Amino acid sequence: MAKLPSVVQQLKVERDQTQRRLEQLNRALQALDGLSGLRRSGSRGRRSVTTRRAMSALARRRIAAAQRARWAKWRAGKRAKQKA
Repeated sequence: MAKLPSVVQQLKVERDQTQRRLEQLNRALQALDGLSGLRRSGSRGRRSVTTRRAMSALARRRIAAAQRARWAKWRAGKRAKQKA
């Protein structure tokens, strides 16, 4: 039992060394994350998801109608070239 205090002291020393090493690693990771341009969120370091802008149903209908008009114009031009 005389060795117990020295064992406890040695464990505390190792704990402090490990804690300092973890702090160094965390600083290194933060520096590298800043350089890579990746945005990380949360403690697990997942990439954040970029959200899309919401588009109204009316806007989607207008875009679809415009695309249908472009296709119709293209098809009409193609038919005119075939007849000529």
